[in-house]
Amino acid sequence: MNWVMNRNNIYVAAFFLISSLSLSGCKDNVAEEITKLEVDRAFSPTGLTATVVDKTGVRLAWKAVNNAKTYTIEIFENTDFSGSPVKTVNNITFLQVPYTVTGLAGDTQYGIRVKAVGEGVTDSKWITATAKTDAEQILQAVDAAKLTANSVTLNWPAGEAATTITLTPGNITHTVTAAEVAAGEAVITGLIPETSYAARLTNGAKVRGTITFKTAVDIGNAKLINSVAEFTAALSTAVGGESYAFASGTYDFTGTTIAVTKSISIVAVRATERPLLNNVNFNVQSGASLKLKNLIIDGGNVPNYAVSYAIGNFGDLEIDGSVVKNYKAGIIGITAALSTVSSILINNNIFNTFGTDGEFIDFRTGFANKFTFTNNTLYGQSEREFIRMDNAAGATYPAAKIIINVSNNTFYGVGNYASSVRRLFYVRIPAANHEISFTKNIVANTTVLLANQSATNLTTLSGNNYFGTSNLISSSVSGAKIDAGGTALNPGFTDPATGNFTISQPDLKTNGIGDPRWIN
Repeated sequence: MNWVMNRNNIYVAAFFLISSLSLSGCKDNVAEEITKLEVDRAFSPTGLTATVVDKTGVRLAWKAVNNAKTYTIEIFENTDFSGSPVKTVNNITFLQVPYTVTGLAGDTQYGIRVKAVGEGVTDSKWITATAKTDAEQILQAVDAAKLTANSVTLNWPAGEAATTITLTPGNITHTVTAAEVAAGEAVITGLIPETSYAARLTNGAKVRGTITFKTAVDIGNAKLINSVAEFTAALSTAVGGESYAFASGTYDFTGTTIAVTKSISIVAVRATERPLLNNVNFNVQSGASLKLKNLIIDGGNVPNYAVSYAIGNFGDLEIDGSVVKNYKAGIIGITAALSTVSSILINNNIFNTFGTDGEFIDFRTGFANKFTFTNNTLYGQSEREFIRMDNAAGATYPAAKIIINVSNNTFYGVGNYASSVRRLFYVRIPAANHEISFTKNIVANTTVLLANQSATNLTTLSGNNYFGTSNLISSSVSGAKIDAGGTALNPGFTDPATGNFTISQPDLKTNGIGDPRWIN
């Protein structure tokens, strides 16, 4: 019996020994198979990203594949990869990744796919991405020398394909010719002077470039001025009726008084690029008229007035769209001789920094038959009257009355004088010979009176707002004329210290009170 049991134990031990040896050999074979795994196809790349660069390029990046030798990129002008690719790039090594594909069309949706290519195996499956290129910008900056009041010359690299140029406003369409493509230049005519346009260059439906520009002012027969010497020479031969258009820039007249002996206009070539006429003032003589438009006129704190008059009867004066500053008194002076001006229009200007050597508008020995002051801002005016018009000896006033209209202006800190009270209207010509209308103005931070002379004929006072004033709605000053119907709302100026008088008070904005430029 014991012998039988021992024999069975021997069999069991032998069985386990053989099984152990068998399993050990199996494990070795499995490890060998894993380390020597062979496939018949390259693995697909992963982590594909597509980033648009430089408007019409796409930078591609992906993760490396162990059994890939190179990679292939195909790009389609659709996202379903139908048809043929518009661009194929072969034999890209991973050292070249990220890889940038250039020369694609602008403003186009692309489908992009990448596959791995191995050695002795089938190519991998494709991995895909999409990207839309930006609109191109091959239009070059507009050459100011080729820009006129009625036309523009547009340029792009010669030979670059284009079919159409579209301009707005006006929906102007220009078909690009083969010759224009070869030259990279097209001239568009029939435009409106001083108008902002947007131009778009396309090739079929693809945008190749956009640009904005503004046409020049139509100076007509005006003489283009680029220097003080040019203006001086041109003025010396004036016969009357000339217009001088100053290009943008600074013109230093070094304290010159310009004698205006013929009727002339001095304007800017562009209203948005006002030239600076520095250290200058004008003396009107020989019955002339004068127009100043879209300029910056700086007296340099030397002359009393921007415009003064000799003796005589004169044509119209117009100051429009300008900035006038730094005079020792004001903008207009008729102070030495009996003179009359047919009409004065002062509109859409900013006036600041005037001294104490005279009134801001000083008709001490003369008058204008019609005086209009509208849509202006005046600040930094010292302790003098806004308008002075004396009853000069020997003056003959028009039967139709002198009409003074002051409307839609912003006055800030004008005429403040510690020793006595100044006036907006120091008008002493007979009441029967004039009428004053003062409407829709903002007057702020001042002690001035409206008027206190018995002759001053304030016929219309309406829609005015007085803030931080002490003598305009009511006054304790003897003889003061007031505007009891005026309002006293805080305009909420943005920053008067820097000349920003934008208002925030809703009622003033709604009713259009003050200089319109400050109503947003």
